[in-house]
Amino acid sequence: MADVRIDSSAPTRIDLAGGTLDIWPLYLFHRDAQTLNVAISLRAHCTIRTRSTPGLLIRSEDTGRQVEARHWSELGDTTELKLLGRILHFFEADGLEMITRSESPVGAGIAGSSALNIAVCGALARWSGAPLSDAELLQIAMNVEAQAIDVPTGVQDYRPALHGGISAVELRVDGIRRVPLDLDPTELERRIVLAYTGASRNSGINNWEVTKRHIDGDREVFEHFERIRDVARDMRTALSSCDWPLVGRLLAEEWDNRKRLAPGVTTPEIDALIASARQAGAVAGKVCGAGGGGCLICFGDPDRNASIRSALAASGARVIDFHIETEGLRVTEHPTA
Repeated sequence: MADVRIDSSAPTRIDLAGGTLDIWPLYLFHRDAQTLNVAISLRAHCTIRTRSTPGLLIRSEDTGRQVEARHWSELGDTTELKLLGRILHFFEADGLEMITRSESPVGAGIAGSSALNIAVCGALARWSGAPLSDAELLQIAMNVEAQAIDVPTGVQDYRPALHGGISAVELRVDGIRRVPLDLDPTELERRIVLAYTGASRNSGINNWEVTKRHIDGDREVFEHFERIRDVARDMRTALSSCDWPLVGRLLAEEWDNRKRLAPGVTTPEIDALIASARQAGAVAGKVCGAGGGGCLICFGDPDRNASIRSALAASGARVIDFHIETEGLRVTEHPTA
């Protein structure tokens, strides 16, 4: 193909309620299951350029790792940059150089790998000239990531990356349905403080342990998921009516049930950070994603925001500035000389 450069990016997300239920088949056992999530401005980026020599070059600016291959068929079983290699293998891409970077910390629990996945799939779909529907892109991204991490993936993280905004992801027997929530993003944004705990996490570990316990018939896990399902339903109503005190109480209830799903979802360090934020005026706090580290969010009145940020920073967390991102996947093609 002619010399070309394609730039793409997709937003990460924070999850408010209902997470982990989005892993098939867990949501089939909890009627009316849904997750609530918010796309945020920390984006994952991908650049693809025509390569002057045959083969492929992949470079991750975040990890400093680089992989070179003579042909896409060599990338199916690569252990370095496994996700990127799997995606290139699926698209049978050749004659290109791919560079990726993310604005989120490594292992942050805000779906950085899923956002990168969507950005790369969007760029490669444009590169290959084979337009994909949203449903096709989401299916490819989810299945390739499962191949890369060797455990089942959920469905919620790819939707904010593709579409942006604040949404409910309804988990139904007849399919997955994303429903945008109609509320002022600024009003929600000014009530949330996002911070990185300093410890990376692996979502596959916690999520797989919880999934296995549920499938094996652990009644305690089932009951906690029932309450998490109910919290997500009630929080959706509270968000739609801008009942912020109720949103805060429900966020606290979500976390109380989530941290009981498995050992390791919370840690003494996480508990201490949330306690310090609450002493500074936060109504609630919870870890993003599967837990065990990564990022956490704290929720409180806007006039307590500065105090909560200071308390988290003083306790060793890195406070992260963000805004709610209303735009999802971006793909831009540039001719090159």
